Amino acid sequence: MLAEWGDSRAAYDCPDAVAALAGLTPVTTQSGKHHAVHFRWACNKRLRTAMTTFADNSRHASPWAASIYSAAIARGHDHPHAIRILARAWTRVIYRCWLDGVPYDPEQHGNATKLHQRPAA
Repeated sequence: MLAEWGDSRAAYDCPDAVAALAGLTPVTTQSGKHHAVHFRWACNKRLRTAMTTFADNSRHASPWAASIYSAAIARGHDHPHAIRILARAWTRVIYRCWLDGVPYDPEQHGNATKLHQRPAA
């Protein structure tokens, strides 16, 4: 991912900029009363493949990732869209680790910690 993402921290002002580069965010067009949301075709396709493959594999090992994927499926999204939603969530986490220069620690990941503490229903 880093090979496609690059190593210049100043190049991206927020995780959404990286997500747009990877084609993980939709394109919205508006004109008058017309509003449409489309799949982003103009992007770094190698980065999108790396991010979505990572996200797809992570949902099998991480309860946090599995819950985001399941919630997207429950909202009616198909598998590829749900994976892009998960990849966008991972982009925010990875961006923060990259910005701070620290490795990912699931014990310090706030949402993952809350998920593990949730009582079983």
